[in-house]
Amino acid sequence: MKFKSLFAAALLVAASSSLALAQSDCTKIVPPSPWGPNDQTGATNRVTAAVTKAAAAEIKDGKVIEMSYPLADGIPLFGTRFTKTILTATSLAPGAAFGENQLTYMEDTWLSQSHVGTHLDGMGHIGRKDCYFNQTPMGKFINQNNMTKLGLEHLKSFATRGVLVDMVKVFKAAGKFKGNAACKRDCLDKGTVITGADIQAGLKMYNVTLREGDIVVVHTGWGNLFEQYPAQNAVFNSGAPGIGKDAAKWLISQKVVAVGADTWVVEVIPGEDPKEAFIVHNMLITDSGIHILENVRTDLMAAEANQTGRATFFFSMTVPKAVGLTGNFVGIEGIR
Repeated sequence: MKFKSLFAAALLVAASSSLALAQSDCTKIVPPSPWGPNDQTGATNRVTAAVTKAAAAEIKDGKVIEMSYPLADGIPLFGTRFTKTILTATSLAPGAAFGENQLTYMEDTWLSQSHVGTHLDGMGHIGRKDCYFNQTPMGKFINQNNMTKLGLEHLKSFATRGVLVDMVKVFKAAGKFKGNAACKRDCLDKGTVITGADIQAGLKMYNVTLREGDIVVVHTGWGNLFEQYPAQNAVFNSGAPGIGKDAAKWLISQKVVAVGADTWVVEVIPGEDPKEAFIVHNMLITDSGIHILENVRTDLMAAEANQTGRATFFFSMTVPKAVGLTGNFVGIEGIR
């Protein structure tokens, strides 16, 4: 009897907690989408046919620059995330081939969370309390398997202009560069705050003015630690250089589609205010519908920009139309 009473009390507490969470007035916690009350797309609304056509002018010689890291077991992962690859080679067993032509086949199983490797943070990834992008009370739109609102299936195209900003060059030119000995190439150390003025200095180096619909990619050099997996996983995950709140505010004002970086978080860690948790994620995703791209490979494009004096490119990225997902790993290529 005592056990039943305790169990009932626990259920009551859980129900009360859920009820309290579901009662948040999201109109007072999250701003509305500029694209209307029914918008589930976010900043990819800015990628219009005209924006894509203008971005295509960045293609001069068709050179393709890889901007994704390999997706493999052993790469650095945040928190309790995991990966596991399993190969199934059913018909390779003796006598198992099909038909007179002895056809064989193999398949894979990839077990992981969606936010691993080079990946995109969707609109349903980050919120304040139960309030997500466009004042969505997310508690009403989730089940055991996925979200029924703000999933990746609502995204539009990412075929737009990419702009690289080289923070290693900026900080060296300003005489404030501080590196990390674990990097085999120059990298900003963890905790290095990138401001709006730093972003603008990086743009000025290549005579670039941001346009509405651009995707900004920040090169910090920290990705070199990703490349050294698994040896430097602990260092890579221990923090990161990244944009602070000032840079986030400025990028929001420029009406970009997404912000990416060669770190696991894009924003600076440790953060500027120890009382705030991943505040730049809230500013970009929750409040502004601007996507975040993490673990972007930036070193090759940074080298290309340094060699050619041009930091813009056609941004090509494939995002699965995964129903109800909060994000997913992606393939990114910069076409020059």
